[in-house]
Amino acid sequence: MLEGLEISILNLSDAKEIIDFRIDANTYKKDYLQTEKLIEIKGYKTIEQLSISVQNFGAYSLCNFINFQDDGIPFLMTENVRNNFINWDIQKYVDLESHNLLYKSHCKRGQVLVTMAGEYLGRVAVYDKDFVCSSNQAIAKITLKTNIFPYVISTFLNTKYGQNQINRLKTITGQPNINMSLIKSLKILSFGVEFSKVIEGLVTTSETKRDFSQQKYAEAENLLLVNLGLQDFEPSTEVINVKSFKESFSTTGRLDAEYYQPKYEDYRNIVVGNKHTFIKEEYIQVKEVVDRELEEYNYIEIGDINVGDGMSLPHKVLLEDLPANGKLKAKKGDLLISKVRPYRGAVSIIDNDYENLVVSGAFTVLRGNASSSYNNEVLKVLLRSNIYKDWLLQFNVGTSYPVIKDEDVLNLPIPFVEEIIQQQIATLVQESFVLKAQSENLLEVAKRAVEIAIEGNEDVALAFVNENSLA
Repeated sequence: MLEGLEISILNLSDAKEIIDFRIDANTYKKDYLQTEKLIEIKGYKTIEQLSISVQNFGAYSLCNFINFQDDGIPFLMTENVRNNFINWDIQKYVDLESHNLLYKSHCKRGQVLVTMAGEYLGRVAVYDKDFVCSSNQAIAKITLKTNIFPYVISTFLNTKYGQNQINRLKTITGQPNINMSLIKSLKILSFGVEFSKVIEGLVTTSETKRDFSQQKYAEAENLLLVNLGLQDFEPSTEVINVKSFKESFSTTGRLDAEYYQPKYEDYRNIVVGNKHTFIKEEYIQVKEVVDRELEEYNYIEIGDINVGDGMSLPHKVLLEDLPANGKLKAKKGDLLISKVRPYRGAVSIIDNDYENLVVSGAFTVLRGNASSSYNNEVLKVLLRSNIYKDWLLQFNVGTSYPVIKDEDVLNLPIPFVEEIIQQQIATLVQESFVLKAQSENLLEVAKRAVEIAIEGNEDVALAFVNENSLA
């Protein structure tokens, strides 16, 4: 009678085998129990057995003594740790004094990082830089023993068998989290040296392709700024500006001092002082609203934009879970510009024909008009440049949740770019995207190969790698 239902029946003695004695239903989901049984049959070692140390930030009270600044020593957040790679779009930096104080938070090459709390709980990646940086309190750092392959450990923990263990052990009351003792208890299968080297090679090659992808994008941005004469542009650092009533509120409707910072005038003057156009002259704003008649949609919200490279990927959402602000009907080729925290550069081009696509109303959605002379990739690079990201802050409205308006995006002047330069920029951006796609494919191949090795044997997994890792 219980067939097909999510029900597990266990003895109390089985529950006591969990390290912190859990009796919540989540701990005993069928999938989690099947994972445990398979790992037990295969044989394993725990993270504690494989590592020299597992540590994190230390006392939370240390947060009160951190001096954050605009540059300095990178401070990794949980959002920087992705599924088997680290996103180096750093939002926070600390000074040397804070870095030294947070010695338990230091990340060193070869350590496996595991996020311990919040919406990003359970992400795992290997720290891949030669310099030492700091990290926040919700990142555990695993220093492995000699001859243990770190990328194999991270890949294993990113498979469904690693994630099942993490999701089984996390607490789900309040903010989800997993403590250090439970991370140490995670069970890792052993793999042969040949297979381990193949997995290591896939992940490190993925990193190399991701680096090349970022270099191509940087070339595109540099080419654009050089041709516009903006590569060395330094705006005014003055914080005082004097305006008459006619020059200020009477014209703009703005009384906030931030709006009139001299640097914003510098940005405008250098663009409009040369041949230029306006976004509204080259693009139309997409305002069509979805009818909400389907059971499921592909949905893009602000969090689905990778601010590191501007790539976007929708996620499936049922109609009943689609937010009220999830309303704009978009399609392949449309440009999405975040009106929330524009300084982060969440600007993306929809690059696939997704069925039943809807995007958040927190985007200004642009579509090139019939007479447009502007290439989407060029506008994307321009709006993600430091100059435009900072300039967009001029138009922030609101205090608790500052945003910019559609009309401010549409009225933004943009410089004229010669067609041949636009084509070169577009090619570089497209090459960047191809390299990134290849990088992501290699990570997926590595993860699936480990799963095949767990479910079957390493020879089958190696055959899978040979068939699917060509890029």
